[in-house]
This record gives sequence, C-alpha cells and structure tokens, in this order.
Amino acid sequence: MRRIYGLVVAVTLATTWVTVAQNRSVSAQENDGVITGTVTSGDGAEAGVWVIAETDDLETVFRKIVVTDDDGKFLMPEMPDAGFDVWVRGYGLLDSSPVTARPGADLQLAATVAPTPREAAQVYPSNYWLALIDLPGSHEFPGTGDNGNGINERLQDQSEWINVLKGCQRCHQVGNERTRLVPDLDQFDSTIAAWEDRTQRGQRGSLMNSFITQFGRRRGLEMVADWSDRIAAGAVPPAPPRPSGVERNVVLTMWNWGDNVAFVHDEIATDKRNPRVNANGPIYGVDIGNDFLLITDTEQHQSTMLKIPLRADRSTVPSMFTTEGFAPWRDFGEEAVWNDPANPHNPMLDAEGRVWLTTRVQAPDNPAWCKEGSDNPYAENFPINRAGRHTGYFDPEAQKFVLIHTCFGTHHLQFAEDDNDTLYFSGGGQVVGWLDTKMYDETGDERASQGWCPTVLDTNGDGAISKPWNEPARRGEEAEFDAALDTRINAGAYGVITNPVDDAVWTVSDDYPGKLVRLDPGDNPPETCMSELYTVPAEHGYRTRGLDVDRNGILWAALAGSSHFASFDRSKCTVFSGPTVHDGRQCDEGWEFYKAPGPDFKGTDIGTDFHYYNWVDQFNTLGLGENVPIANGSSSDSLLALMPDTKEWVVMRVPYPQGFHSRGVDGRIDDPNGGWKGRGIYATYGADAAWHVEGGPVEPGNLVKFQIRPNPLAN
Repeated sequence: MRRIYGLVVAVTLATTWVTVAQNRSVSAQENDGVITGTVTSGDGAEAGVWVIAETDDLETVFRKIVVTDDDGKFLMPEMPDAGFDVWVRGYGLLDSSPVTARPGADLQLAATVAPTPREAAQVYPSNYWLALIDLPGSHEFPGTGDNGNGINERLQDQSEWINVLKGCQRCHQVGNERTRLVPDLDQFDSTIAAWEDRTQRGQRGSLMNSFITQFGRRRGLEMVADWSDRIAAGAVPPAPPRPSGVERNVVLTMWNWGDNVAFVHDEIATDKRNPRVNANGPIYGVDIGNDFLLITDTEQHQSTMLKIPLRADRSTVPSMFTTEGFAPWRDFGEEAVWNDPANPHNPMLDAEGRVWLTTRVQAPDNPAWCKEGSDNPYAENFPINRAGRHTGYFDPEAQKFVLIHTCFGTHHLQFAEDDNDTLYFSGGGQVVGWLDTKMYDETGDERASQGWCPTVLDTNGDGAISKPWNEPARRGEEAEFDAALDTRINAGAYGVITNPVDDAVWTVSDDYPGKLVRLDPGDNPPETCMSELYTVPAEHGYRTRGLDVDRNGILWAALAGSSHFASFDRSKCTVFSGPTVHDGRQCDEGWEFYKAPGPDFKGTDIGTDFHYYNWVDQFNTLGLGENVPIANGSSSDSLLALMPDTKEWVVMRVPYPQGFHSRGVDGRIDDPNGGWKGRGIYATYGADAAWHVEGGPVEPGNLVKFQIRPNPLAN
C-alpha cells in the first residue's frame, strides 16, 4: 500500500546525493512568473480566501497558496513554468472547481457560498471540531474510579483530564475528518464499541489504548463516542475567522517529500546560529518511521530520500514500533508500514552545512566505558548503562554518514555559541549530555569528546554540588528531602536550547504541569555542573512541550495542555539555591503567559489547539521582525506568531491539504538584499498518521515554506 509519486527516490548515497548536488543552486534563480486574478461569489468580491495552485508537471508535486485582498484580488508570485490547477478555498465557501492556467494568466475565479453551515464547516481546522466535545464537569474531580464516576482516580482535576486528551494530539490531530467520523459504525453494536476497536488498531494501537485507559476507560470511550455521534447528527462548530491584516500577506510554497506513510518528524534549513548558512541549498528532514533522511531542492523542485545507516546489523536493533501481532490497520491491513531501527528524530545544521541527527548507532546496551567501574570521569560521577538513541551527521560534501555513539540518550539537539561548537542534547533521561564537535573533528575520539551531568540542585545552599544527594522518588513513593543535602531531579529533558547571553543550557520537560531546568556545566565538568529548576505554575498554564530563546535570553515554551505561550525571564529571579528551590516555585514572577487564539473547550477557558513545539525567529527570517516567538498550531493547521511589542497573534494557516500537524520550524535568509523573497521559514506535515492528511492514504508528505510580503499583491 505504500505509494511514492512525484519524487526521485533512492536509498544509496551515490545515486541520490549526486542528483541533488549537481542541480543545487549557489544563488537564487530569478523567477518572475505570476498568476493573477480576482475571486467573486454571489456575495461579491471574496476577501481573505485562499487561492491554491498545484501541479505535478515538476519532479515533485508543487503548490503555491496565497490570500485575496479586500477586493478579492490575488497575485501568485514566483511560479515555475508549468501547468497548474487553480482553485479557491475559504471559510463560508464551497471549494471551487479548478481551472487550468500557466504563469502569465489573469483569472476570474467563481466561488460558491456554502448553502449550509455543515457544508461550510468541512474545511475548518480540527481544533474547531474538537471544541464540540463534552468534558466531564470540573465538579466531578477528583475521579472516583470504575466503581464511582468512571474517571481515573489519578486525575485530580479537569485540567489533568484535558492534559490526557491533549496527549493524543502529540501524534495526530483530534477533530480532523479521519478522527471525528466513524466510517464502519454499521459493523458494531454501538459507537462505544467502534471507538474501542479503532483505538487499538495498527502499530500505534497500544499507545492509543493507553490514553483511553488514562481517562478511565469507560468514561473516555463515552466521551469520544458522544462527540462523534453528535457530529454525525449534524453538530457544527463556529466558523474560524478569515485571514486579515498581515495574515493576508502570507505566501505558502509546498513540495511533496517522503512517501504516503512518512512520519516526518522535523526539518532543518540552516545553522540556527547563522541563518545565512546553506543559503539556497536543500532542506533536510527525517522520516522517523522508516529511517530516511529527506532532501528537497526547492530551486529544482526535486525531493529525494537517503536510508540512514547503523553500525550494527539492522536486524539486531529493534524498531520503536510494533512490527507484528498488532490489530490490522484500516488502510494497510497487517502490513507494518513503519520499521525504524535507526529511529532518527531531529536534524540540525552546523556552520559547515553538515546535517547532525539524533539517531541510533546500535542496540541500547552501552559499552563498558560508559558504566560503573570505568575510569571515564563522567561515568565515575554518574554511570549510564543504556542509551536508546545516539548521534551522527550526514556530510553533503563527502556524501557520507558519520555515526557517533553516546553513553547518554538523545532526542533534540542544539549547538552552543561557543568556541568548541558544543552540541547539547535532550533525551538523556537522568542527565544532560553534550559533544565537543571541534574535538571530535580533530581527533575522531567519541569517548573523549563527550560528557554529561545529572541535574542536581544546590538545595543546601553552599554554592557547590556534592554527594551524597537527595534522590528522586521512586514510582509510587514520596521523595525524602534533607535540607542539608543537594537534590538530584529527573529533569525529563525533552527540548533543549543554549542561552546566547550566558551559554547556559536549558531543557524543558514534556509533562504536567511542566518544568524548565537550567544547567551550568561550569569550568570543570562534571564536578562543576549545577542545575536550577523552575516549575510552571499550573494555575496559569500547563504541559510544556517546546523550548527556544530570544537574543535577549528570554526563554519561550509552548504549553500544549492549556494552549498558552509562556515566557520565562530568569533575570527576575532572586533565589537560586537553598531548600526553597527544590520544588521549582521560587520564581513564579519570572513567568508570563499568553493565551493562544482559537476556540476553547466548552465551559472552560482552555483552548483546544495543541502546540507540539515552538521556535523563535531570532534573525527576522520571516519578515515580522527579530525575536518573534512562533508556536506550532499543530491542531489548527497553522503557525502562530506572537508579536513581541503588541502581544497580538498572527495566524499563518495552511488550508490545503488539511491536516498540517507540524512539529519543528526553521528559518533561513537566502539573500539579505532580496527583500521578502530572500527570506522564509519552513515546517513540515509531521503527524504520525500521515494518512490522516487530506488526500490520504495516497498523499505523500509535504514541506511548507512561509513568507510574508508587504501586501497581498506584492511581487
């Protein structure tokens, strides 16, 4: 059932990379091709609707999407020489019939006003449909279990229930057509039985099943069954607003990459520290589902795939996904569409344009030099027995992968702005790890080039970290705290960033309510490593996911549970050590919270959108200004920019194909003198279930470029 079309596909370095390298542009190619026109309906000119052009005449499927101005006029810039289908999508309208056109055409596009709210709602983002769901009332918490109200006894208040529901959205949207409709209801005795079945299907069935159980199984199934029954009976959400103001200046350009089951976790365009690196070069992504490095040449409209290797035989390293014995997929039957022994997760470019990855090198068991009994100073300080993922890089110039074993696990990665190009990693479980890439390049010694530290707080206030220390509580137990000792915490490091102001390393957890951890390695790690903990005040927001920093040292974290953007300013803090810091609530004044746009769950002030991660446009790569924080609207088909001065939101919606569940964002300046055309940011469709996207299960993955021009008709 796997399909690949509109792509150049290869799994060997020689055939794939040569294709890209020979066609790679060193400077942007001038392209003055445009398609212009006007959109009208029976109501007159249609302002703030999308005009979509798509073609498969090129080596990958290509799309351009723009928004009409106040008079319904549009201009599609930089159109390659190809034949396009051009059509209109907008809130309150039916999709128009496509017309064919080539660059140079001036079109009069006829739109039809949707006859009913139900017909209009078919193109609304998933978070609007999710707003129809009925949650248990706040008075029903804490839960009393199967013999009481059916709510899991572990859920103490309504926010924790919402947090579980938001957890489902880590992997896919909840509210898109694939989730809100039950296509085989006639095969079951009840809607509840149908949901019981559908949440156990496929290679992720056990994970979906666990989320239902976290609600309290029966009560969770009743909630989603009631939701889909009411939608089937005609319930419709309120209409989203059409793009307005600067939102009408957004230009979207899109290329297919990957295949129809590609689980494209992240993309990268440049070195985060210098957005001019790799100017006009390829965009890279990782398919965590099947161990591919994706490469798209946006100048030549080519997309390719490289298989990421391991040191070990692939058959000896298990996939992250269940590959046999699972309940059949609805679309793919018993086929295991994912098999990922390398399990690549996150890419990052260095100053030379090499593509660094968090990826597996071998099975999880560590060599002796990582473990207790080794003379490695980091292992002597804190031995590590296993690592689920390691690192490495792809060198485009040498056309090869280099794999590096790390004692610590890896997840996300970020370069420091230091002399050693130190690469820091999250995902180490109980530690934060790093690689001195300068030393590694000079010596090739992976053991000497890496280090790690556990996260330990100075709770005894003596200005140093010393053993023995208070240990984290074991599961089901209460932590013991001795104020005379320092305190080790399990940071649960999910995201990671280094602060350009002081080079400190920050991590963020993926849990409720969420926490930031600051690690200062000091002059002589591991002895000088010292950490600080800052817990999110749950009464203001909860469930940290992403993490980034602006050039002023302000941390930004998306709160996926409560649908907020949160900033944290450590300069407002006055207490950094002593017994009061052990719970992380010593500096609540450092936090500020900004509610994201979109609908709320009924009876609450909690938004239904989900923010998988976030990013800060430090260098004005988009055109909205420097230090603009941007959250992924992973359930609203959007990127959400928060303007620093006004605190107003700019919603950059991707209307087609529906299902833009994005994760990472990156921005690049191809030509600093090229105006808006020389800049842009990139994101990818990133849902686990790629076939939830409009056009699935045939539609391949899509890479999206966002640009902001001066006005809706600028060329």
